[in-house]
Order: sequence, then structure tokens, then C-alpha cells
Amino acid sequence: MPPQFVSPPIPWRLSLRTIWRLVGVLTVAAGAGLSYLFVASNRRTIAGRAAWLQRTCQHVLRRLRVEVKSVGSLPAGVMLTPNHVSYLDILVLNALTPTVFVSKAEVKGWPLFGWFAQKAGTLFLRREVRADLVRVGAQLEPVVASGVNLAVFLEGTSSDGRGVRPFKPGMLAPAVAAGWPVAPATLHYAVPTGRDAAVAVAWWGTMPLLPHLLTLTGLPWIKATVEWGKTRSAGGDRKALAAALQSEVAAGLARAYERG
Repeated sequence: MPPQFVSPPIPWRLSLRTIWRLVGVLTVAAGAGLSYLFVASNRRTIAGRAAWLQRTCQHVLRRLRVEVKSVGSLPAGVMLTPNHVSYLDILVLNALTPTVFVSKAEVKGWPLFGWFAQKAGTLFLRREVRADLVRVGAQLEPVVASGVNLAVFLEGTSSDGRGVRPFKPGMLAPAVAAGWPVAPATLHYAVPTGRDAAVAVAWWGTMPLLPHLLTLTGLPWIKATVEWGKTRSAGGDRKALAAALQSEVAAGLARAYERG
């Protein structure tokens, strides 16, 4: 395993704050699950599911004391290409704008997370199966046509949040072929002095999920910033487009660190 994918150990403890917040999150999840089950099936459209998940994410972030700030013009009905730092990215982006995500297939089997992802209409990609890009790519058009944002993590994996990995162009093929609008988005997290967002918020490398989740929920607060880049029509060479989007996200991350 390459050294950059080997993450440091996660210091965590089960505090009263952690327990209280987990109870709060589970309460929100139970309420959201019941509301989904009692919604008529003919209202479970792409937009309806995305709006349901948006409300759920907003409530969860409030329970976790995550403050979300939006910088720039909020896009709608576009393919978003954000950097990928943590599972928290999905809640933060969804809290700002109803979004459907392309996710790794493993998430489908995660307790609780997987159920919500499925009901929200997440598209699951088996990265190890090359032909799966074609299968998932064919399912993107209805999402874009619905007016809901579609988010694709082109890095292919998460990072420690200090930089941006090269963007892989494969998932841009449908956007380039159809000329969909695409927009970069930069995620950045800040935590209290003495804590390290690269360990406490970013989830990457070999980090086990449960200890990381307990660490994250135990933080006094988290400040999340999303900077929206300029929307453009996808076209031309997808590799060049991926490189341009990656460059814009990296520039946005540099600005986020300057803002502090």
C-alpha cells in the first residue's frame, strides 16, 4: 500500500458529548426513515428524494454542531465535481443544495448510511469493474434532467483535505457527450485549536470507520465551507476538462486556507 494511503491512528474517547450527539443523530434518522416510509410512492421522484435527504442532512449537521458556509453562487441542475475529504462531504453538500451522488458500491452495505443512500437515489459504482462506468453513466441523464445537482468525486477516493488528488476523467464522458453544465466545488473543514481536521474530520487511507465517527461526533464544533466554482458547459477533451476542474478546486482550497 502506498505511503500516502496509510493514515495515522485516530485518538478517540467515548465522551458524554459523543453519546448525546449520537442519540440525537439516531433520533433524526428514525424520524427521517418514518417520513420516507409514509410518503406515497408516486412522490418518490428524483427531486423528492433529494429534498428529503437535504432536510435530513440539515437536521443531522445541527445535531453535530457543524456550521456550513457557502461561498459563491449556488449552482442548480449541474454536475458537481467536489474534492473528497470525508463522508461528511455528502451531508454538507446536501444541506446546501439537493444532490444525488455517485458513490462507491461498498457504501450500499454500510449500516444506516447505506439505507439512506439507497433511498435518496445514490448511484453505486463498482470501481474495480471497468464496465460499470458505462452502466452508471447511463443512469446520470435522468438526474441532470430532473434539475437536481449530480455530484461525482473525480479523485476516486478521499484525502486528508490538505490537497486535491488528480481528477479521473472517466465519469465526465456522459457530460462531455451531452454538453451538460459542470461546476467545481471546494470543501474545506476547520476545527477547534488543538484538533487536526486531517484526522478528526477527513476520513482517508486505512482509517477504521467507527473510531473515526466517534472522534468526529466528539468535536465541540466543525466549520465547513463550500466554495462554488464557475459553471460551464462540458465539451471537448474530457482529460483536459478533468485537469481544469481539478485545478480550480485546488485553487479554491488554497483560498480556503488563506481565509482561515
